[in-house]
Amino acid sequence: MKAAGFSARAFASAEEFLNSGEQHDTGCLIADIRMPRMSGLELQAKLNSERCRIPTIFITAHGDTNMRMRALRAGAVEFLTKPFNDDVLLEHVKAALEI
Repeated sequence: MKAAGFSARAFASAEEFLNSGEQHDTGCLIADIRMPRMSGLELQAKLNSERCRIPTIFITAHGDTNMRMRALRAGAVEFLTKPFNDDVLLEHVKAALEI
């Protein structure tokens, strides 16, 4: 992301992101479905319950159609299955930032 000219920050977990206080300053969130303690879908639900609508792109190596539909219905802008092309991710981030 930084090489493409975007500012980016990485967090070790969903909880670390939530505790950072940066939810309202985040233009786009890229989250894995499987993360320690809190899954990406649980993070999305928590943000939605707090009325914090961040365009979210999910990435996963363990997704299925039901999981994809659940994420998209809850407001995700994309759901990418690993491995994916970095250019594809970058295009989805650009589109998410235009929302």
